[in-house]
Parts: sequence; structure tokens; C-alpha cells
Amino acid sequence: MSYGPSIGLEQAKKVATAAFAEVRKNNWTMAIAIVDTHGELVYFEKMDDTQQASVVVSQETARSAARFKRPTKAFQDMLAAGGEGVRVLRIKGAVPVEGGLPIVVGNTVIGGIGVSGGTSAEDGLVAKAGVAALA
Repeated sequence: MSYGPSIGLEQAKKVATAAFAEVRKNNWTMAIAIVDTHGELVYFEKMDDTQQASVVVSQETARSAARFKRPTKAFQDMLAAGGEGVRVLRIKGAVPVEGGLPIVVGNTVIGGIGVSGGTSAEDGLVAKAGVAALA
């Protein structure tokens, strides 16, 4: 995959709206960040009563997914495998927590989404719902 033009505000809002629809459907409380190809914040929103740490986690997982062009779950799986997988902890910016996905249109990365507030699996489900809005 290559990088394309960065996601714009309207596309970012569309991704976030779809992601929050999944959040509300499941009655969760979450924070969602959308970043451009450089990992810089384009759009952010958090629900009332979302844990404060989710603000940082959502932005960091979005940034990691965009910059490394892969789901953050890939880093989580590397770490869980142990052995050589533990080296992921030394890679600056690699966040080993599910919830971050690159936003891909065609075969180009245009940004990333990061979700935090639930379990890793719940965060990942919400991120997938957001990315699907541009499919």
C-alpha cells in the first residue's frame, strides 16, 4: 500500500459518525480520533464520561495505524506471541493495543482511526465500522 492524499475533514466526520453509530448501538462510552497520513489529528470526539486515558490512547492508536500502515492489533499479536515479538515494545510509535486501523481507499492509506474506551476487541469493532463508511 502507498500513501495517498490525506483524509479531509468531511471524510473524517463520516468515518467518526459511522464509528459512533456502532458505539451507541452497543451502549459503550468511547473516544475516537481520526488522523491524516502523517499521524496528525484531523478530527476528535469523545463521549461524556469516557475515561480520560482514552483521549490519549485513541490518538496514539490512530497515529500508529496510519504511520505503520497496519492495524495496531498486528502489534498486539506480536507482543502476545512473546519471544521475538516482545521487541515491538522498542519500536517508537508502535502501539500494541487493538483499536487502531489505517483508513484505506482503493490501495492507498489516507489516514488512521483510533478508538478507545472499551475492551481491545470492542475498540477494534468500532474502528472497523468507521473505516467501512468509506468503502
